[in-house]
Amino acid sequence: MHLADLGLKTLRYPMVWERTAPHHPDDLDWRWSDERLTLLKQQGIRPILGLVHHGSGPGYASFDTPAFEEGLARFARHVAERYPWVEDYTPVNEPLTTARFAGLYGHWYPHTRSDQSFAQILLRECRATIKAMQEIRKVQPAARLIQTDDLGYTHAAAPLTYQADWENERRWLTWDLLCGRITPGHAMWDYLRSCGITESELCYFIENACPPSVIGVNHYLTSERFLDPNIRNYPEHMHGGNGRHRYVDTEVVRAAPDQRIGVGGLLLQAWERYHLPLAITEAHLGCTVDEQIRWLMEVWEQVHEARTMGADVRAMTVWALLGSYDWHCLVTRCEGYYEPGAFDVRSGTPVRTPLGDVVQRLALGEPVGSLRPEGPGWWEFVPQSEVA
Repeated sequence: MHLADLGLKTLRYPMVWERTAPHHPDDLDWRWSDERLTLLKQQGIRPILGLVHHGSGPGYASFDTPAFEEGLARFARHVAERYPWVEDYTPVNEPLTTARFAGLYGHWYPHTRSDQSFAQILLRECRATIKAMQEIRKVQPAARLIQTDDLGYTHAAAPLTYQADWENERRWLTWDLLCGRITPGHAMWDYLRSCGITESELCYFIENACPPSVIGVNHYLTSERFLDPNIRNYPEHMHGGNGRHRYVDTEVVRAAPDQRIGVGGLLLQAWERYHLPLAITEAHLGCTVDEQIRWLMEVWEQVHEARTMGADVRAMTVWALLGSYDWHCLVTRCEGYYEPGAFDVRSGTPVRTPLGDVVQRLALGEPVGSLRPEGPGWWEFVPQSEVA
């Protein structure tokens, strides 16, 4: 088995609701998952089952309708009863990121652009997560919630520090909601109330807190942002604002690389905030394979640095092993653009890439220094004028 040959012991695996029960919550097709979960079990690989990734759920219970919450809980119960030996779940991947892209920016269904839609989708996804875990734990009391979301940081030029400060509070919303931390006085309480969220809706999370067993940090080179008011330096399609200032939201690695914190520093921020176990649950770079390896090694090294500084970081996920299609445009266009991962699947048969060889050697415990290609990653270059 290709994945077992890499030496992996745990695998995020899609038990996707809309594929398994596309027409009715009790009309389930287990053929795909039965075959593959049996193989994983035989190979000694522990699955983390994802029930909703970036989809909105099946048409009969999408996340812009109240049916999503009870529907996902019902589906989760079916999954737990079918596979009672599975202990790790991610009922909804990246609730905050999905709510931003679907409800605030309009990239994904339902293509709305309002704070109200954003808040409603986010809270519905988080309530559905709690209800799903309640049902799963009725079958498997030891079930663990591995809650993923993107973790970045927003930097800004001086006139926009107030906006960056606000966004740096918003980035914690998924985990803060699940941990029952959003009470009166919380930095996001008044904002959510202004979005039409009632006090009783917010109190639900206090009364039904479901802290993650592991906080899953998804982090990319684009996760750290920079708010730049000098919009004339950028093409018009990048111009935006908040009604008070006009600015461009771009990657800090391009606009102000000296300000970049890096994933190690962000892990420490998450540890200091929650004191819950952490894991890197996505670490990918769409680039040449040498750059992919350099990025993976940087994340690996920073994970170990965070651990030496006291953070309880349990694991690092090489996402996505089989590569991804059209994520260069956030799946907003069907271009068939493929980014290989540890395997290249374009031929129809997985072919291990040099990145996959590095993953295997990491799993075998080889010294990190011997795995990194010579030279810096493109994001590490310093302009010649800054070289002493």
